[in-house]
Amino acid sequence: MSNMDSVRVRVFSLNCWGIRYLSKYCPQRYAMIGEMLYKEQHDIVLLQEVWSEKDYLFLKKKLASCHPHSHYFRSGVIGSGLAIFSKHRIRDTFLYRYSLNGYPYMAHHGDWFGGKAVGMAILNLGSLTANVYVTHLHAEYSREKDSYLPHRVVQAWELQQFIRYHTSAGADVVIVGGDLNMHPQDLGNRLLRAYTGLQDSYLETAKFDGCENGMTLIADNPFISKKELVPFEKGIRIDYILFKGSSKADVHCDSMSTTKGSVPNHPFPYSDHEALTAELRLEKLKNKDSTTGKLAELVDIVTEARTEVKVGLHCAERMRYTAARTGVMGLALLFLELVIAAVPYLALGAEQPFPRTSFYLLAVLCFAILLTTSMLYIFYTMELKSLQGAEDQMRLGIGSLQEKLKGFCLAQLHNPSGRPPEVQEPSAFEPEE
Repeated sequence: MSNMDSVRVRVFSLNCWGIRYLSKYCPQRYAMIGEMLYKEQHDIVLLQEVWSEKDYLFLKKKLASCHPHSHYFRSGVIGSGLAIFSKHRIRDTFLYRYSLNGYPYMAHHGDWFGGKAVGMAILNLGSLTANVYVTHLHAEYSREKDSYLPHRVVQAWELQQFIRYHTSAGADVVIVGGDLNMHPQDLGNRLLRAYTGLQDSYLETAKFDGCENGMTLIADNPFISKKELVPFEKGIRIDYILFKGSSKADVHCDSMSTTKGSVPNHPFPYSDHEALTAELRLEKLKNKDSTTGKLAELVDIVTEARTEVKVGLHCAERMRYTAARTGVMGLALLFLELVIAAVPYLALGAEQPFPRTSFYLLAVLCFAILLTTSMLYIFYTMELKSLQGAEDQMRLGIGSLQEKLKGFCLAQLHNPSGRPPEVQEPSAFEPEE
């Protein structure tokens, strides 16, 4: 074609489940992953849950000849677990850590300690500039009683803001890969895709080879507990490769594939998640018309997200009140104990009315209650502020979208031909309106 150049890019994404000393067969699986990546020669490799920097350095050494450019995103207590390997030179990187990421006292879940985040790398793919993002959102531990849903919705909101507003204005192509921990029709997923215009490789591909319905957590995987899939018998799809073009480039997904659990000549899979590979075709364009789209649907999605965040706000307010009330009780007990301790000094010759050991134990208990409730109060205050900030942003976003929708409706009334009104050419990644 005379008005466009074509570039093909193979993108790979995998949640490696790389918790040293806890994940099963971790060193052996990293060796398998390294061999597979060396053999397949993908253009871009996006990895999650590479919790140990030693494992990243192992892969970096293994892939030095085929993926000379790489970056490890550091965050949180034990790291973000995010890494990128590329055939193409990485021009710049940036990490954004989500403001909400679970609770520190839910240590058995571990999300808070991981510092969930989104990592960005800017690459040149031929003559096009690509912003590549790798991310991992908070896990869903219970479908029926998902106490982390407001946190995951806020993470999706911050992710779309990070991509749409803050980083992609100069990009010709956007590619996002990672474990979103959301089903295709979950609120956070719809919010992310509707606001940014990102397309799902599985839904857009011309050819697919992999697990049924593109599932990335499957019942046949020996590392998967059946409880993780309830109420889904065969599996779920929570890992994605998303993409979007711009006024300068079109992006098409020619093929997509996933691993299918077992690995030939090996006794176990690469991970508890299935790996994704998407072959994208980037076509450089001279011109691309601006379009107006589903503003009303976007208003509904953001309104639903705001409602869910409000639910999280009320929950956080209730928990903060409980922590404050318990702290006041602890303070009252401590004050009472101080009064009792002063009795021998105020009444000369009087003896301490309580055994000394019990007295000291009660003092330790009071201090423990005060310390714990103070920390919880501070944490829930921080959570409240983050939720309130997200809710305020969503409220403003809804107002802006409603104004655009109103203006579009008025323009249509004065435009009987049905042609969309002329609008200013948006930046590369303004949402489709």
